Amino acid sequence: MPLPYIRYTHLAATTLAVSLCAAANASEPFAQDSPWMFGDWGGSRSELLEQGYDFTFGYTGEMGSNLHGGYDHERTARYSDQFSFTSHLDLQKILGWHDSEFQLTVTERHGDNISNDRINDPRVGGFTSAQEVWGRGETWRLTQMWIKQKYFDGALDVKFGRFGEGEDFNSFPCDFQNLAFCGSQVGNWVGGIWYNWPVSQWALRVRYNLSPALYAQVGVYEQNPSNLQSGNGFKLSGSGTQGAVMPIELVWAPRIQGLKGEYRAGYYYSSANAQDVLNDRNGQPAALSGAAYRSSSSKHGMWLGAQQQVTSLASDQSRGLSVFANATVHDKKTNVIDNYVQAGLVYKGLLDARAKDDIGFAVARVHANPAYRKNARLANQAAGLDDYDNPGYLPVQDTEYSAELYYGIHLADWLTVRPNLQYIRHPGGVSQVDSALVGGLKIQSTF
Repeated sequence: MPLPYIRYTHLAATTLAVSLCAAANASEPFAQDSPWMFGDWGGSRSELLEQGYDFTFGYTGEMGSNLHGGYDHERTARYSDQFSFTSHLDLQKILGWHDSEFQLTVTERHGDNISNDRINDPRVGGFTSAQEVWGRGETWRLTQMWIKQKYFDGALDVKFGRFGEGEDFNSFPCDFQNLAFCGSQVGNWVGGIWYNWPVSQWALRVRYNLSPALYAQVGVYEQNPSNLQSGNGFKLSGSGTQGAVMPIELVWAPRIQGLKGEYRAGYYYSSANAQDVLNDRNGQPAALSGAAYRSSSSKHGMWLGAQQQVTSLASDQSRGLSVFANATVHDKKTNVIDNYVQAGLVYKGLLDARAKDDIGFAVARVHANPAYRKNARLANQAAGLDDYDNPGYLPVQDTEYSAELYYGIHLADWLTVRPNLQYIRHPGGVSQVDSALVGGLKIQSTF
């Protein structure tokens, strides 16, 4: 039986259970107003939480189907998903350590992505992904293992252990299904050095609260490509480390006329060697000289991000319109993507009868480095190829545009289903690939 069919059958059964148990007490399994599908375990879960022990089991599943266009027009559907298991410990309650906490998360991913061979040209791959939960290997990973300690009445916040940059720096929600609108965007465009969830590495993050609405933070993260390998999901040694990624960020979280906002500005620097995208050590195009690409002693970039609620209802301030925008800029000598921008909006509670539902729309532009494009053209020239349909031809990547519209159906406090429609123009930045229309479905649940 196909995997998508099994998943959809499970979803239908879950939805039916929600409707049957709508009147159930929040502590009971499948109750709509419970944060957990399996309820409060007879009150044990709340008792443990009061004692400082919090356990969360999460599931995210995403389906993508190429409705029209793309590299391969044959219509099909692909499914990918992720399970996560998190323990959060309040060490002040458990051990008496003042303002201290510990978190451990293990994740498992598997499935297939419609973008890999249907939407994008597999000779070069794509920039974005129609199913953001796919990636970094079908494997189990130690995604978080950190301890956090606050000092000076919370003014200073120090976190140490294993985690990814996107947890704290360039952070952004992940309600959209297309990768261009989900999570820390720096990690999507310099993924070889900036490791987003579910990959972790040894790291230190120090944050200082300058005021209740303003803080500055700096971090040092192990840059170790071996952490990306599927067989190293629980690797703890530092073997293979090539340098460090050091981000710095200023975050302002004001309330404008009572409405929440968040504004971020940051910069990252990598101390590891990085390969030039065009030239050899003599400054000549490596694709023509045949020599090795020259090495740069560092890599850097910056980002800006903004989220702001702009309207609300007098009866429920959580309902209303929010807008957002993000941009990143990267080193043109060493990075495939030199800049990225996106913007969008989300409205929560559009209908009185569906006050917890949300609807979102966003657009993004991903731009390839001109030097990288030149390198592809020169590689084809050196090989004597100018026919895109020749299997040995290296497609030239330029600019990819993405858009997504979703509607989030809040079936219960523990289950949200988001059907979505995505449009991708020039997938992978390859103009010869037909623009694609993708139908998607995102399921988010906690057990």
